[in-house]
Amino acid sequence: MLRARSINHPGRRQLKGWQLTALVGVVGALGVAGCSSSSSTSSASTSTSTSTSSPSSGTSAAAGSATSGSIVWSASPITTNSHGDTRTTLITAFNKVYPNIHVTLVSAPTNTDTNRATLATEISGGSSSPDVFMGDVIWPAQFGAHQLAVPLSQYLPASYWAQFAPGLVAGASYKGQIYGSPLFEDQGFMYYRKDLLAKEHLSPPTTWEQLQSEAAQLQKAGLVKYGFVWQGASYEGLTCNFMEYLASAGGTATNSGYTAATLDSPAAIKAVTFMRGLITSGVTPSAVSTFQEPQAMNVFAAGQSAFLRNWDYAYSVATTPATSKLTASQVGVEPMPTFAGEPTPGYSNIGGWNMYINPHSKNTAADLTFIKFLASPTAQTILAADYGEIPTTIAVRDAAKTAALNPVFSIVSKTKLVPRPAGTPNYPALSTAIYTNVNAALAGSTSPSAAMAAAQSQANTALTTTSGGL
Repeated sequence: MLRARSINHPGRRQLKGWQLTALVGVVGALGVAGCSSSSSTSSASTSTSTSTSSPSSGTSAAAGSATSGSIVWSASPITTNSHGDTRTTLITAFNKVYPNIHVTLVSAPTNTDTNRATLATEISGGSSSPDVFMGDVIWPAQFGAHQLAVPLSQYLPASYWAQFAPGLVAGASYKGQIYGSPLFEDQGFMYYRKDLLAKEHLSPPTTWEQLQSEAAQLQKAGLVKYGFVWQGASYEGLTCNFMEYLASAGGTATNSGYTAATLDSPAAIKAVTFMRGLITSGVTPSAVSTFQEPQAMNVFAAGQSAFLRNWDYAYSVATTPATSKLTASQVGVEPMPTFAGEPTPGYSNIGGWNMYINPHSKNTAADLTFIKFLASPTAQTILAADYGEIPTTIAVRDAAKTAALNPVFSIVSKTKLVPRPAGTPNYPALSTAIYTNVNAALAGSTSPSAAMAAAQSQANTALTTTSGGL
């Protein structure tokens, strides 16, 4: 039931839960792959486009048979519960429809960076196995630039891509081609103490300013030690948090072509100034500059904070007796706030996982059949109902049955999401430029304006390097 999480990428969750029965786990290993874009009601901001031309029409012929053969699927562990291992459950469901395609599961490393390095070595060496692989939402540009993944848009038509929640396809694209088929997603949510807000006759905040004010009021009333906790350490998770504030302030990290940084802007300075102000006002503890997901989660689950920004797994942790002092009657969840004067809701950063095809696979037609099945209502419903994963297709994501599964699913269709600026193969260095400088501002070692000036310079260096991100 535990899902190990990569040190560097906060989008995979260590714990899965809040299915129909409570799943018990331990808050542990650090952040995972995480932030990208999508929403069933709102598209990502226009600056997040990852392609400069339209994808091809999906008319290329795939090698092999679409209804028979053998393929190897590399996938890291997702969730194991009373329904079994997610991956084997999906394979079993697939074989009920396509009994003549044999899928062999290869369990990939749980650490995202290790997984990426292993796949890059195998595929660049010419290996035809695995045929298909589950990979991070931030991989398309890196894998596309190095010919480590098949441009799926050459085989799958526009009608196929139209089924996904807005923003997911943009996040899976690079230079006009779509490399990843969305499998399931993570995203940021705002969790809050329903009982404490009720005591002070407060409503869940829709703006950042309101959240700060309400948090301070709850602290002043002696109801809670801290007002708001989140992920502020110098790591990938801070890039995810920062992108939510930046998008809500109307800013972007790069231009649409990923050739120049746009971090030294009034919007970016506003975002970092507010984040730092949460600390200097006392609403957020100064230690937040060292917090990753587990630290923020533990503070909230211990009943010490009124608000928490975290991924979708956090509801399960916060309402499960083995991992929290709180109960479902005390914990609420809502879309992310925005800045005053901006349209609500604010932006949630996205994480999650796509399906990719090895360019050396000899069974591309069967690979595509498997990938298309994983986007089908059957597979997406399994992911949502049995394993608590946020589905990527609009039909399942917005279904009343899905919304009724748990409080988090009930608001997914109301969220508005923004990706990390991962449309460049040099994204790892770009993200490092963002989170190290934002963290410096949070820690008070530099001013927000100086931090963004430094981030701008370092990001431009990252964007112009020829290393290609691998």
